[in-house]
Amino acid sequence: MIMPKMGRLNAVFLFSLALSLCLFPDTASARLRQNYYANICPNVESIVRNAVKKKFQQTFVTVPGTIRLFLHDCFVQGCDASIMVASNATNKAEKDYPDNLSLAGDGFDTVVKAKAAVDAIPSCRNKVSCADILAMATRDAIALSGGPSFAVELGRLDGLVSKAANVEGKLPQPTSNLNQLNSLFASNGLTQFDMIALSAAHTVGFSHCNRFNHRIYNFSPKNPVDPTLNRTYATQLQQMCPKNVDPRIAVNMDPTTPNTFDNVYYKNLQQGKGLFTSDQVLYTDLRSRPMVNIWASNSQAFHKAFITAIRKMGRVGVKTGRNGNIRHDCSVMN
Repeated sequence: MIMPKMGRLNAVFLFSLALSLCLFPDTASARLRQNYYANICPNVESIVRNAVKKKFQQTFVTVPGTIRLFLHDCFVQGCDASIMVASNATNKAEKDYPDNLSLAGDGFDTVVKAKAAVDAIPSCRNKVSCADILAMATRDAIALSGGPSFAVELGRLDGLVSKAANVEGKLPQPTSNLNQLNSLFASNGLTQFDMIALSAAHTVGFSHCNRFNHRIYNFSPKNPVDPTLNRTYATQLQQMCPKNVDPRIAVNMDPTTPNTFDNVYYKNLQQGKGLFTSDQVLYTDLRSRPMVNIWASNSQAFHKAFITAIRKMGRVGVKTGRNGNIRHDCSVMN
């Protein structure tokens, strides 16, 4: 029987598609989903949550440390726990790039403790990726500090590469303006809306003085203090961060409710109390100000936007198939 031309083309297309899915399974399996571990390690989320809660009870730094770790991981080659890998004699890993040296050790320890708790269950051992544990731990840290809880999509594998050189130009800077922030987030498939929402992670945590002291001492020849800074707040920062301050000294990112994940971050911006230029610019730039004003007055709307944005970020550069594996030790490649 002679197949019509259109039928032959369809058959060829379907055969090619089937072949590509066999040869490149990543294409078929790259989608994350909730309850990914339902038949593998059904209690994984409660195991991770309990481990994070225990760590949280020991120190609040668990919260900002874990959240920041997740962002720094996802923005460099995707959410693959490559930030967790330790350097060795032949490789300088991501965590040792200058911008990552200030990542709190408690963030790393949160993931390590959660991984140990998961692997203590024989049926779960080496079945859950460090990347997924970091994603779940971030969700739990946010909820424990008063933020929204949400369903986490799972199914990531751990990355096979972690190089400090790959971090260059991939992370937001304290001095970034709106265009620079939008460009960086857009390179990860995130919008200005997502960027403004995710910036509220600065509602918890702290910063070392050297990350913003130019704003309070040598902003410009005409204005030693950044004119967008609230004057009273600038004076407080100068008291906490005198010139030649010990580089280990740090101050809260949110001067109002530093231990609560809330929309006060946006209220602070309205008052000129954004610690970084990259924070305050969200209010001073008229393109982003309307969103700041909306979320400053509507906590529920902020929570909804933040959940949307962090779930989108969690899909960045996911590793599947031959592009990843499940590390037995989050800090060491298998």
